Amino acid sequence: MEAREARRAFLAGRLAAVRERIADAARAAGRDHTAITLITVTKTWPAEDVRLLAGLGVRDVGENQDQQASAKAAACAGLAPALSWHFIGQLQSNKAPSVARYADMVHSVDRASLVSALGKAAERAGRELRCLIQVSLDAAAGRGGAHPDEVPRLAALIAGRPGLTVAGVMAVAPPREPAGQAFARLGPVRERLLGEHPGAVVMSAGMSGDLEAAIAAGATHVRVGSAILGHRPPAPLPH
Repeated sequence: MEAREARRAFLAGRLAAVRERIADAARAAGRDHTAITLITVTKTWPAEDVRLLAGLGVRDVGENQDQQASAKAAACAGLAPALSWHFIGQLQSNKAPSVARYADMVHSVDRASLVSALGKAAERAGRELRCLIQVSLDAAAGRGGAHPDEVPRLAALIAGRPGLTVAGVMAVAPPREPAGQAFARLGPVRERLLGEHPGAVVMSAGMSGDLEAAIAAGATHVRVGSAILGHRPPAPLPH
């Protein structure tokens, strides 16, 4: 019990600090901090941490591996109010049926084959998946993301599938470029998408180290893991 209370106190302090960073960044950008959603990324951490975070007011949880995410979503299914699960990692098409059963938003849609797989899975599951198109900001291989010119085509494919909704865009700042400079390139992509899909209001950008730059660039959702949960444990321990 002492260990649990110590962990809760640790998470509470870190969560409060991140919320303060978001509020400060929003103020500096002339924005309303309540319009920015914090997604707490719990990858590699146990379901017990998710339950503790839920008790601290967290409602949006991010995961990047289906095996961990599906187990934790099942373990936390009885929480009230219910959590919103965000799948933020690169997604193989064969994992779509599993992800469609628990995810509310998929942040990493970057190719037509994945749109097709998610659409079929969402229909079978009888669920509506909100899809973000992951945009590559540097065209580097290995990190996922569609070229900005591909976004309208992917959006049209998503909009044409029952069970899927075009919710907006997502991006990760390239490692060797100032984050603000990179995120500035995402804004025009989002504006073009909004012109064709007015409901696609989400801009998911920014993590522990660059959330201020993302908020300055217009991010509506930030994905924060280590700044809240600390350094990663050596192995995934969902239970």
